Amino acid sequence: MTQISNPGFSPEEIKRLKELCAAEQRTFVLIEDEDLPVSNDREMVHIQFVGHFEQKEVIFDAILCTLQLHYSSLLYEAAEREAIQHFPLYVPIENRDETYQANDSLDEEVEMMVLEIIEEMEENDEIKVSEYVEVDKDFDFGIGLEAALYVPSLTDEVIEQFILDFNANTLQLDTSLYSFKSEEE
Repeated sequence: MTQISNPGFSPEEIKRLKELCAAEQRTFVLIEDEDLPVSNDREMVHIQFVGHFEQKEVIFDAILCTLQLHYSSLLYEAAEREAIQHFPLYVPIENRDETYQANDSLDEEVEMMVLEIIEEMEENDEIKVSEYVEVDKDFDFGIGLEAALYVPSLTDEVIEQFILDFNANTLQLDTSLYSFKSEEE
C-alpha cells in the first residue's frame, strides 16, 4: 500500500488521533481488541500513537507485550509443533474453520503432551528471548509496530516512556537473552 492511499498517513486521521490523545491526556490511545488474551493483565496492549516515518508524520498501530508473554507464546508454539509430529491428525485451534470436526479426546491428548513438552523445554532452557521491535511499513493503517519489553506490566507510564524513546530514536533494547519459568498452580 502506498503512503498516499494509506489512511494512517492522512493529516485528518493524524489530527483526529492527536485530539483523542489530548482528550485522554496521553500520547497514545488504547484500542479495544478482541484478539488480545482474555486474562490480559496489561501483558499485551494494542495502541495507536503519532510518530514520524521517513520524515513524515504517521500513525503507528502497535501491539506491545511483555517479554514473559512473548516467551510463553514461543514456548507454547514450539511445544505444539512438536506434539503435532506425534499426532498428525490434530488441527491447531487457529487453523480450525467451519468444516472442522471436533475430536475432544485427541485435543486432550495433545494438550497433555504440550504441557509435558513445555515442562521439559523449560527445564532445559530451550527457548530464550530478548526485547525486540519490528516495524511493518506495508501495513493497512499507518505503520505497524510490534514490540516485546522486559517489564512486568505495560502500565501507562511504561507505554509513555516507550513512545517517548521510540519517537526520539533513543530506544535502547535489552539484547540479553531470558527464559522464564511457569508458575506452579
